[in-house]
Amino acid sequence: MLARTRHRTLVQRHTPSHRKPGPMRRSRGAILRLGAPRAAAMSDLTETDYLVVGAGAAGMAFTDALLTHSDATVTIVDRRHAPGGHWIDAYPFVRLHQPSAFYGVDSVPLGQDAIDRSGLNAGFYELATADELRAYFARVMQQHFLASGRVRYFPGSDYGRDPTGRHHFTPALTGVTREVRVRRKLVDTTYLEGSIPATSAPPFAVADGVRCIAAGELTRIGDRPERFVIVGAGKTALDTCVWLLAQGVPAPAIRWIKPREGWWLNRRYHQPHTYLPDFYAGVGLQLQAMAEAASVEDVLLRLESDGFLLRVDTAVMPTMCHGAIISEAELGLLRKIEDVVRMGRVRRIERDRIVLDGGTVPTDAHTLHVHCAAQGLARPALRPIFEADRVTVQPCLWGFACYQFALLGVVEATIERDDDKNRLCPPIAYWDQPADYLSAYLAAMAGEQARAAFPALATWARDTRLNPLSGIGQQRDHPTVVETRERIKRFGGAAAGKLVKLLAATA
Repeated sequence: MLARTRHRTLVQRHTPSHRKPGPMRRSRGAILRLGAPRAAAMSDLTETDYLVVGAGAAGMAFTDALLTHSDATVTIVDRRHAPGGHWIDAYPFVRLHQPSAFYGVDSVPLGQDAIDRSGLNAGFYELATADELRAYFARVMQQHFLASGRVRYFPGSDYGRDPTGRHHFTPALTGVTREVRVRRKLVDTTYLEGSIPATSAPPFAVADGVRCIAAGELTRIGDRPERFVIVGAGKTALDTCVWLLAQGVPAPAIRWIKPREGWWLNRRYHQPHTYLPDFYAGVGLQLQAMAEAASVEDVLLRLESDGFLLRVDTAVMPTMCHGAIISEAELGLLRKIEDVVRMGRVRRIERDRIVLDGGTVPTDAHTLHVHCAAQGLARPALRPIFEADRVTVQPCLWGFACYQFALLGVVEATIERDDDKNRLCPPIAYWDQPADYLSAYLAAMAGEQARAAFPALATWARDTRLNPLSGIGQQRDHPTVVETRERIKRFGGAAAGKLVKLLAATA
């Protein structure tokens, strides 16, 4: 995912004692330092066309597009020790929630395009594990980027910019600051970095003696607790509950504290290759629901009736829609958990009780509390993606992160004027509430129409593996594709107009 930075003053963990840190914006992928160290010695100068801050999925997909569509040189600076962004820190049992076929960089396929024959993803195309993703990004960096001779990579380094505008970075192990002369643009992939439980303290107080861990530590617990309390309602919490149940933990031993209920995308409608007609059918179902619905809530209920959207508890209307994908098999497991607490957010965990916004529930020393409550998607103020001296990576369409990260790189490489680039890719906020899904979808429709007038962009979108629908032309005669094509013709225009009205009613 993308990254967030915050304006604050803090002491850099690896700052040598002879240097005084200035105000900075901190992210796990890199540090954007707003003031130069007082006594930092500059080593030799590095020159580059683009300076990319962050070697996660966003930075890697963007860089890959630059290498393919331009002759630019790129320097990548990242605070982590290896490429892969948040996958370096992710919990061990995490997997992609979308098929591997749609993820990564355009030039290097991910996975074997195999269909899983066992487990909760049986019958669907493979989902890469965290280990596979870390190995993939390391291979892309070593065998594709660095081997090109046009990329330089500096892991374990903090990026900064002094008051005169000079770029520099400082490796944590040496403390020797190096200046970077950027001929074209800084590419900031850290602007929207969210937090994850593995690297963030719980957003609630924990009393001494209370057992509370991040989700990833579940694989290393030494003694078996009598009960588990899962705190959080997002994808990490879903994954944690599913993993515990799949490991044989009885559902009555799990208490799930959910501040909100969420809408989830059905994996059945998000498959590549042989199942692509069903993916296309999902597009038609969305447009028809949007065209015919009387409210935002009505859109979502229609899509639930079609099986396109899922929710764990059908008795509770969701107020969250983050766009994550789950399977009906996972949903079946999650519904086995009956001890669900809906009293808002956790404020503190004491030795004998959990204090929430709306009340308390008991706990004890035999219970393990699992922190899954970090904010995964950040929503700072939007800014233009393309500016004279920088690219600030932000979403510009609904879903499929790597496709839009790569799209921004193609736009930067092939479109000359920043005004045109911003018109083609206006930024949108990450989706959180159900209405955000509709506004993001409307932006995607408008952006796709605008980009279709640029042959280079239209050709790339048609051919890239990162675009889930790039191969639909090869199945144009499939009955489902034929039926869906007629549905899109019938409801596409009406859907756009209705979305404007529905969103205006929620403003």
